[in-house]
Amino acid sequence: MKDANRKIVKFIRDNWVIPTNNNSLFAKEHSIDEKTVRRIRIDEDYQIALITIVRICEARNLKLYEFFKMIGI
Repeated sequence: MKDANRKIVKFIRDNWVIPTNNNSLFAKEHSIDEKTVRRIRIDEDYQIALITIVRICEARNLKLYEFFKMIGI
């Protein structure tokens, strides 16, 4: 399970958070807290909550199954 969590966090970080290059903007656009974005960006032990994944997917018009398929889970 821990490997799946790292895969999810790394995907979000590398593909969406870092390219945005603005934690506040990413947080606002995805209805999550800026602290959560900072943790996604730098905390190697961050355990992402399902609600966070859901909010990010909703903001990107992705269904959960599409997201998990994108990252190979």
